[in-house]
Amino acid sequence: MGHICLRGATKSFGDTQVIPPLDLEITKGAFVVFVGPSGCGKSTLLRLIAGLEDVTEGVVEINGQDAKHLPPAKRGLAMVFQSYALYPHMSVRRNIAFPMKMARIPPEEQERRIADAARVLNLTEYLDRRPGQLSGGQRQRVAIGRAIVREPEAFLFDEPLSNLDAALRVGMRIEITELHKRLATTMIYVTHDQVEAMTMADTIVVLRAGVIEQVGGPLELYHSSRNLFVAGFIGSPRMNLIHGDAADRFDAHTIGIRPEHIDIVSTAGVWTGTVGIAEHLGSDTFIRVAIKGIAEPLTVRAGGDANHGYGDTIHLQPRMDFLHRFARDSTRIP
Repeated sequence: MGHICLRGATKSFGDTQVIPPLDLEITKGAFVVFVGPSGCGKSTLLRLIAGLEDVTEGVVEINGQDAKHLPPAKRGLAMVFQSYALYPHMSVRRNIAFPMKMARIPPEEQERRIADAARVLNLTEYLDRRPGQLSGGQRQRVAIGRAIVREPEAFLFDEPLSNLDAALRVGMRIEITELHKRLATTMIYVTHDQVEAMTMADTIVVLRAGVIEQVGGPLELYHSSRNLFVAGFIGSPRMNLIHGDAADRFDAHTIGIRPEHIDIVSTAGVWTGTVGIAEHLGSDTFIRVAIKGIAEPLTVRAGGDANHGYGDTIHLQPRMDFLHRFARDSTRIP
C-alpha cells in the first residue's frame, strides 16, 4: 500500500532535539520530496521512516501499523543511498539478486524479478558485467534495481544523484520520475537541490532546522510560498526579496518578485537601475540589476537574445499581480 504517517515524531541526540514534534502523512503512490538546506533534518527524517534511526517520541505508521519498534528489514521499505554500495566482485545480476538471496526467495522467482527490473531500468544487456564496467548512471540504476526486486511498499531515496555529473543527474532525474509512473509505488526522495524537487515531486516537504515550513505541490509552493524562507528557497534563480523602505510603498515589510515577473521597459518603470553581470543561457538571459535604495541587485529574466551591456541604464516594471508581500514576522500577506 505504501501509506506512511508520522504523528508527533521527534528525534533527539542526547539533549539536542534535531526533529521537533512533527506530523506528516504520505499517501499511497505519492512521489514526495524532502528538500531544504544542509543540516535541516531531511535525511534524519528519512532514516526515522526507514528504521535506521529510532524515533525518540511519537509514532511512525506504515500501512496503519505502528512501525516504531519494527527493524528496517520488517518495514517493507527499500532504500537507495547516495553511495551505490555495489559489490565490485559480483556481476550486475548477482548484485540485484543479493537482497532476494538473503530473504531466501526461490531461484525461479529471483530470475523473474531480475528480468523484470532489468527491463524497466534498461539493464538487460549489462547483467553479466561487473560494476567497474559501468558508468555512474548505470551503477545507480543497478542500486535501484536491487531495491525494485524487493517489491517494497515504498522506495526511500537519500540524495541518490549527488555523485553524478550534471548531465547524468538530469538523465537519472527523468528515469526515476518515469519509474514512479510505471510502478505507481510510493517514493520518498531526499535532496538539497530544489530543482530536483520541483521537477520530480508531486508533493514537496520544505524543511528548516527539523521543522516543516510548508507542504504542497511544486507550483503551489512556487506561487504561494507561506513565508520568506520558502519563497527564497524554492525557485532557480531565487526570488528577488526587497526589504525596508523600498518595500514600504507596497504596504509590506518585505516584497518578493520572481525574475520572470519583471519586465524591461523603455520608459521609466517602478525601478531604474544599472546592468551588472548578464548570464546568457541560450533560451534565457539572467541580468543582474543594481538599483539605488535596494540592498541586493535584482535578477531579471530576459530573452536569450537580450543584449543589455554592463553599466547600461535599464528600466524595470514588476508585474503587480505576481508580487509577493510578507509581514514583519516573515509570513505571507494574503
